[in-house]
Parts: sequence; C-alpha cells; structure tokens
Amino acid sequence: MLPKNTRRSLPMSLLRGREAVMSRFRPMLARHNVSEQQWRVLRVLAEAGPLDASDVCERASILAPSLTRIIKTLVERQFITVGKFKDDGRRVQLSIAPPGSALIEELQPERQAIYDEIEARFGPERIEQLLDLLEALIHSQNGLGEPASAEDADA
Repeated sequence: MLPKNTRRSLPMSLLRGREAVMSRFRPMLARHNVSEQQWRVLRVLAEAGPLDASDVCERASILAPSLTRIIKTLVERQFITVGKFKDDGRRVQLSIAPPGSALIEELQPERQAIYDEIEARFGPERIEQLLDLLEALIHSQNGLGEPASAEDADA
C-alpha cells in the first residue's frame, strides 16, 4: 500500500531522519573543510584499515565516480595514501595517513558530545532499536536475510 503523503513515505522519512542527524555534524565538518563524503571515507579507512576502492565505496555508501574525486582531494590534503596491493598490483589500496588519523582523533571529543546529545534526546535504547531495524531493512532489501541482533553480536 502506497503512503497517502510524503510524511509517511519510507524514502522521505529516511531522508528527513538523515538530515536531522547530519545537521548536527555538518558545522563540525565545515570548520575543518571536510565534506560528509570525505569524512565517511576517512572513518571507514580508520576503522577497517587499508581497503580497495570498491570496498570503500560499499562501506562508505559512495558511488565510484564520486570516490575518484574524493580520493584526489584527500590525497592532496595528505589525509590518505594510495598504493597497490602486494598480491594484486591491479587493485588500488587506500589507507588513512597520519594527518587523517590525527583529524579523526582531534574531532573525537566534539563527535562524542554530538552523539551524547542525540542519545539524550532520543534515548539509548531507541537508538539501538533504530539501528537494528535499519540493519534488518538493509539486509531484507539486499536479499541477505535477517542480520544478527546487537545482543547476539555481543555474545
């Protein structure tokens, strides 16, 4: 059944929810001249270590043509490095560089304060529930079945 108006439309609600959350982080990123997409790439590389470009695209939810431009900017700013994988010289290896790690570390207290405020307003249990529901939605649409719950992952 189609929603009667955009207020209850799933795509529109997801966009409004993303906007409500990201509007809290944008000022912090703007002060450091980092775009949302650049930040996602930095966070993914800091979390996962060296990755090839296709893995970065998937994990950071970025289209490949956009990643090419983002890589160029991040390399120019010395936030990431580009190399080749030892076992496959055709694959490009992206890694976070020390200045990129330093930026993430520098922004950690402000990021934590933003997360804490979001959690205080929405509730930690509801955030966990929302994250679990979104993960289940993603898996269901990608044909992957139900993901493990956060409680199962902790066990």
